[in-house]
Amino acid sequence: MAMAFAGPDLPVPEVREVGSTPSGRAYAISVRHHGRFLEDTPVEQADAIAPTLTRLLVALYRVPAGPDTPVVWHQGAASAASWREFLLDGLVDDPGKLVHGWSAALAADPELAALSAAVTERVRTLVEACPERRDLVHGDLPHGNVLVSPDARRVEAVLSWKCSVRGDFLFDAAWCSFWAPFHPGIAAADPLSALLRARSVRAEPGALLDAATRHHCYELHIGFTHLGWNIWTGNQADLAATARRLAEVLERGPLPFGIGQAIR
Repeated sequence: MAMAFAGPDLPVPEVREVGSTPSGRAYAISVRHHGRFLEDTPVEQADAIAPTLTRLLVALYRVPAGPDTPVVWHQGAASAASWREFLLDGLVDDPGKLVHGWSAALAADPELAALSAAVTERVRTLVEACPERRDLVHGDLPHGNVLVSPDARRVEAVLSWKCSVRGDFLFDAAWCSFWAPFHPGIAAADPLSALLRARSVRAEPGALLDAATRHHCYELHIGFTHLGWNIWTGNQADLAATARRLAEVLERGPLPFGIGQAIR
């Protein structure tokens, strides 16, 4: 399905085989592509990767969707009826999801419990500002899923669409900004600022309405869900690092985008 919207700035490898393992996990085998992971781009190539990453984010934004295009299910959970429902579902420890059973561990740690309570309260407050858009959202860009050329001027492949949904294009930008402190090349490239200046985005009425609030909501959502992910995988080092970053984002609040009064 992903190949249907592939293009020069959104190259999706051809899938040759799909199936499932004896344990019930799905797999897909695609044509091999070569390159360097996006998050491994060095700071010295920030000027090169910045427009490359912006073109990728814009290409995702420009994939068309009809007015009745649904939000896609996420990691085995039932399909959400709306984008806001999808966001709120991510705050719940649902035994029907692949990643589950993390809430008890959060509750047992006083610091994590306080952090997660504050984040969920903030997200529930902010979600009303999030529009019911149906942009294509990859949902896992800087985690070994984007290959770029050695000179960082071209995306070679966008892999692993298992987390993709239809929602707000700012969600993928929030992925980049939330994880940016862990990846200096992405941080120096600052793809969010370039996306907000993109001509096609600025041309759509309402595309950037309450953008700072939306982006902040998505950063918090991403950080919160990764607390659960790291508990589920047992990665204590990443759990601690994610909690520190999430606490920073919570205290910081919405970023001062500074591109007109509509972006607030």
